[in-house]
Amino acid sequence: MGRAFEFRKARKMKRWAAMSKAFTRIGKDIVMAVKEGGPDPDSNARLRAVIQNAKSVNMPKDNIERAIKRASDKNQGDYKEVVFEGYAPHGIAILIETATDNNTRTVANIRSYFNKCDGSLGVSGSVVFMFDHTCNFKINGDDLDLEELELELIDYGVEEIFEDTDEDEDGNEITSVMIYAPFESFGNIQSYLEEHNIEILSSGFERIPQVTKKLSAEQMEDVEKLLEKIEEDDDVQNVYHTMEEVTD
Repeated sequence: MGRAFEFRKARKMKRWAAMSKAFTRIGKDIVMAVKEGGPDPDSNARLRAVIQNAKSVNMPKDNIERAIKRASDKNQGDYKEVVFEGYAPHGIAILIETATDNNTRTVANIRSYFNKCDGSLGVSGSVVFMFDHTCNFKINGDDLDLEELELELIDYGVEEIFEDTDEDEDGNEITSVMIYAPFESFGNIQSYLEEHNIEILSSGFERIPQVTKKLSAEQMEDVEKLLEKIEEDDDVQNVYHTMEEVTD
């Protein structure tokens, strides 16, 4: 298995703590998608992807429809995607993706978290080069030949395809297939899967660290304090870091 598999395995151990937080994040994604391409998912590929993600975390259909309707309202403010970079204690690089309607507030909050936890907020470009920007798709793997699919998708930039397991609400194991590729391959892969009637369960983007650093338990606690503060902020969508995570 490759780096994407190991990265996903580690990330699965840190799912969004509260479903309401997940709904808030997806709600912002819906606003940005509608503002960019309109409220019709048939003609808005980004919105289709967000709706798939909403369903994957059991967001009620009514919530999704209300979010689309609110996003279509002229009085609905827009969110700007802003990336922050910095260092946690012990030399751990941190990259933060935010969606904010008030950049001044977000900058002040993020800076305060770094200051309070002995970290340092960096300038643009200070750590982003340490992460590979990737796209991913979780698909229904029933009746699919993975080797054949991988051969088909190589020309689309796909780097890894592997089976993955999750649990449903009743604790039953569910098997799906994960696809990882460079960020810029997203649109072409999405089109291929839709054209071939392959069910997309969810999709998104991730930043996979090229190299991770192993810390002692005490040092990990120092970094976790900062990560927790950042992840609790309502403007924060995703947080990535170069600390090696325990998966056992």
